[in-house]
Amino acid sequence: VIKCKAAVAWEAGKPLSLEEVEVAPPKAHEVRIKIVATAVCHTDAYTLSGADPEGCFPVILGHEGAGIVESVGEGVTKVKPGDTVIPLYIPQCGECKFCKNPKTNLCQKIRVTQGKGLMPDGTSRFTCKGKQIYHFMGTSTFSEYTVVADISVAKIDAAAPLDKVCLLGCGISTGYGAAVNTAKVEPGSTCAVFGLGGVGLAVIMGCKVAGASQIIGVDLNKDKYAKAKEFGATECISPQDFKKPIQEVLAEMTDGGVDYSFECIGNVGVMRAALEACHKGWGVSVIVGVAAAGQEISTRPFQLVTGRTWKGTAFGGWKSVDSVPKLVTDYMSKKIKVDEFVTHTLPFDKINEAFELMHTGK
Repeated sequence: VIKCKAAVAWEAGKPLSLEEVEVAPPKAHEVRIKIVATAVCHTDAYTLSGADPEGCFPVILGHEGAGIVESVGEGVTKVKPGDTVIPLYIPQCGECKFCKNPKTNLCQKIRVTQGKGLMPDGTSRFTCKGKQIYHFMGTSTFSEYTVVADISVAKIDAAAPLDKVCLLGCGISTGYGAAVNTAKVEPGSTCAVFGLGGVGLAVIMGCKVAGASQIIGVDLNKDKYAKAKEFGATECISPQDFKKPIQEVLAEMTDGGVDYSFECIGNVGVMRAALEACHKGWGVSVIVGVAAAGQEISTRPFQLVTGRTWKGTAFGGWKSVDSVPKLVTDYMSKKIKVDEFVTHTLPFDKINEAFELMHTGK
């Protein structure tokens, strides 16, 4: 058993608490990882807020991490101690019907136990003050050591800087893949990206890599426009600057609507606007943002009858074990940006400050 520091969420709505936790050794087909770097994501904040119907407490959150394999359980063949890895919240077992289907990346092998905050055998590897602590998204990267299923880990280039590539564990991969895999943006097309946070910037990067000729960023926060343009946005607009609905503004700007739109906020009203901003006959709108539990989307069916398509994406459609190492290689060869997404680097004990910075849009 390893004793180490972890940021424990004891209950919903309270700040994380830095505690000494015990991390049990990995069982069969499990991997124990020394986490070197982790990022914070709105999904962590969503669960911490208490709005997540799958949220269990007490829990160690975090799902954008990178580290070094410390030890492996029986039967683990794909990684060994000393390997550099990224934990994966969507695993890839290679055996289930989802993994065998090229149309999806949603491996279901350990979905049920992962959703309950437990390892595949139905137990936890974390204890603190004598209490069992739940896992989160199969990763729990807000701990100096974590244990994950062997299908939930990708071995990456040992030379990669872990304080950067940890972001490929969720946000950057999700946005970039939404453009290149889910929407399959084509050269010369017009795109609109709603929400210019980390995921929205990654979508812009994907649209640019795919050769889009016009990429319009949409956000209420104008402080985000300069960064969006650095990533490839051709212009940025705020819905507050117009008297008419933003979908009408975009339709006028693009001669009838955009070819591709992306919702990167998790707001069902914006999801509707993103769909309706698409061009009749061929426009495709991709939902990337995660809306709160129980919320529903709506539009007039006529929007779809007249040739628009509504899609969703999880982790950008990447089959995780296969794709994450390639994304790291693309970053190392400068094909995709990662460093530019990092705004602040803080020591682990300042994790609550990191959440504050995220909530204020900084």
